[in-house]
Amino acid sequence: MILRLTALLLLIYAVGFVLFGVTLADPAGTERTDAVVVLTGGSGRIERGVAVMDDRLAKRMLISGADPSFTRADLVRRLGPDSRRTVRCCVDLESVSVDTRSNAEEAQRWLDKRSYRSIRLITSDWHMRRAKYDFRVHLGPDYRIVEDAIRTRPSFATLFLEYNKYLLRRGSVWFDL
Repeated sequence: MILRLTALLLLIYAVGFVLFGVTLADPAGTERTDAVVVLTGGSGRIERGVAVMDDRLAKRMLISGADPSFTRADLVRRLGPDSRRTVRCCVDLESVSVDTRSNAEEAQRWLDKRSYRSIRLITSDWHMRRAKYDFRVHLGPDYRIVEDAIRTRPSFATLFLEYNKYLLRRGSVWFDL
């Protein structure tokens, strides 16, 4: 009986992993939101956020998890002089958060300060499911979250690690740890 139960749990885990890997998030369309929240840590995320701002699909952008020494001037140097106006008027850098959960906590403070109720969440496709879950847990149902994933070609190891982090995060919330 224990062997069968173990086999069933392993099968459920394996099917879940396959579904996780083949249902990665997609880029968003032209849906407007109050704000853009970009989670640092992957290529193309900040550039996507600035493009969304340039298209006027949001009022303001938060780059969450930035290095404390990273400045707006550094951002303009990275993105080029065409981004100067957008960066100066509409981009905030947040350097307190160190993980996805604290990204969500800091973003909530930032959103509440500005009375924003909808966000476009930008992160990598493989990270989006856990990021959105953390944001949903911290923001609650009063906020609208639009997923805007950066397409990547994640390795098996990246998907495997992220799937396990996602399961552990859901379990920790479920068990209130």
